[in-house]
Amino acid sequence: MQRLKEHLIDGYYAATWPWRARFRQVRARVGLAPVMVLFYHRVADQNLNDWTITNDGFRRHLDWLEANLEVVTLAEAQRRIALRCNPRACVAITFDDGYGENCDKAIGELIQRNMPATYFVTLGNVLSGQPFPHDAKLGIETRPNTIDQLREMAASGVIEIGGHSRTHPDVGAIRDADMLHDEVIAATQELASLIDQPIRYFAFPFGQHANLNDAAINMLRANGILGFCSAYGGYNFPGDDPYHIQRIHGDPELSRLRNWMTIDPRKLNGVKRYQPRYVKQTVAVGGDA
Repeated sequence: MQRLKEHLIDGYYAATWPWRARFRQVRARVGLAPVMVLFYHRVADQNLNDWTITNDGFRRHLDWLEANLEVVTLAEAQRRIALRCNPRACVAITFDDGYGENCDKAIGELIQRNMPATYFVTLGNVLSGQPFPHDAKLGIETRPNTIDQLREMAASGVIEIGGHSRTHPDVGAIRDADMLHDEVIAATQELASLIDQPIRYFAFPFGQHANLNDAAINMLRANGILGFCSAYGGYNFPGDDPYHIQRIHGDPELSRLRNWMTIDPRKLNGVKRYQPRYVKQTVAVGGDA
């Protein structure tokens, strides 16, 4: 069945290729090429599930991305959105949660290739060493990163650490201001202190429209966080809201990755962008020196 799905995706990809090629050509010509952001969770060869990609599969993803797109930091992706100019389709790589298995091979692969990534961490699991709730529910034995691993990643100059809450809750359902502050702001500040590096970006757990929270978003802005990431799929283009960075799941199948990254016309028109209600203030956006 999986092979059949991949063949169907490949057939759709081929049928829509003329449109895709033309769309990207026209967009690049006027400096409005797409700014795409991928998110992964766990790269491992055991206990495979919907949020795990094998090490071989991840390497094949990186090979394709290097050959077909400009790979940039999350800050550079945000800068191009804010400046309303991007002459070449680009992609930023991110991870959510903080799985220890990622340090077995995947992180080293990124560092060796000098491919930047932003690594969003759930602080409570890193400190406790306990599996993430979504894994524990399935009885899957996984291990979170350690603080030492996060420090080593940050020291590489290739991997940037980001905030992903304290306990991986549905932030969209939190109405208590103190609880919201602890999950979003206090946990992020504690993480920054533990790795001795500033935290510039935050990714909402689950990341669907219902899991986002305008009060939390405004807390992030007020506390100097430069942007937040969702995870419901969607492209970014120059001129979009640079504070909200939409991300696309790095599906294990290369056919799905290729379909997304060359601009799927169904996804382009079918994904509704979440529009936060901001409290009026001046916000700086990231960028590489």
